[in-house]
Amino acid sequence: MLPPLPATDDLLPAFAPWFDVAGLAVFAASGALAAAKRGQTAVTLAFFALITGVGGGTVRDLLIGAPVFWVHDPRAATVCLAMAAVIWTTPERWWKDSALAWFDAIGLAAYAVYGAAKAIGYGVPPLPAALMGVVTACVGGIIRDVLAGEPSILMRPELYVTAAALSSASYVALGLMGLAGAPAAVIAAAAGFGLRAMAIRYRLALPAYRVRG
Repeated sequence: MLPPLPATDDLLPAFAPWFDVAGLAVFAASGALAAAKRGQTAVTLAFFALITGVGGGTVRDLLIGAPVFWVHDPRAATVCLAMAAVIWTTPERWWKDSALAWFDAIGLAAYAVYGAAKAIGYGVPPLPAALMGVVTACVGGIIRDVLAGEPSILMRPELYVTAAALSSASYVALGLMGLAGAPAAVIAAAAGFGLRAMAIRYRLALPAYRVRG
């Protein structure tokens, strides 16, 4: 089992550390894969893994007035660097082109729920708490894309932020209806991941704005 979190995280539900680690691990893996597919060094893989893993959570903590999690808990950086090491030491053939998208989808759902749960734990009202889940889930991937020279996911119409919003909003809504804790988290994360998975599989996208002359 994971050791107890610092006292400032006592407000979080019991499931939260597991969702935090899951989000960190898969986002870090997606960051390391982005660097690996461009033939970068081990140091660059580690940097991409760290910045992708902690980027969204850092912004969230600054906005809700919480201690920045990875500065006070060494496990966060350890998980990110460990994932970079895994990517670095495994053959390229293990990682298909779609691996980045699927890792990102898992992290998106888990981190959106965790971000919303942490915001609620720090007294943030329901709507802003759901938005904090979106920030937690999306900012790290945005930073990764910018550093890798890829078009930001925000500039593509595919369902990405929408999937994060579904996870975080579902968790908040279920809590308001009286279903909280791990059951609500699992349902909310599954909803967001399912939507993102369908978007990847079937190329689902929101309608784009049409310029009217």
